[in-house]
Amino acid sequence: MQGYNCIMVYSQDGKKLLFCKRMKDPYKGLYNLVGGKIEENEDGYEAAYRELYEETGIEKGHIKLHHMMDYTYYNQNCYVEVYVGYLNSEIKLVEETHPLIWLDITEDFFDCNRFAGEGNIGHMVEQVKRYGMGGMDNGQ
Repeated sequence: MQGYNCIMVYSQDGKKLLFCKRMKDPYKGLYNLVGGKIEENEDGYEAAYRELYEETGIEKGHIKLHHMMDYTYYNQNCYVEVYVGYLNSEIKLVEETHPLIWLDITEDFFDCNRFAGEGNIGHMVEQVKRYGMGGMDNGQ
């Protein structure tokens, strides 16, 4: 089963969330969280930090990721690990393929005409709003 990750990167003040605008399918033209494939035998945290750096230039020292939840899609033979963290300093983003944008956390992340994931991004954001990162493991 192929693994993927989604990484929720919040600004230092927690008022903005980092997105990429998809330039290719799936979800071409929609906003999506940064992330990518988990390689075979790769640790989930290592994959999340690797993808985060490749897609944004954000290094492990700029953010502490917490493993928040997983989705398993048996009908697509894949799973998605969701990580969340707040930047601990201002950084200059470095785009890989997809343009990066900070969006205000008051957006309607359930809007499937603007956001990828069939409403899952909205669900993830609501989980952070309601429960924060309390109780999650401390990452690496």
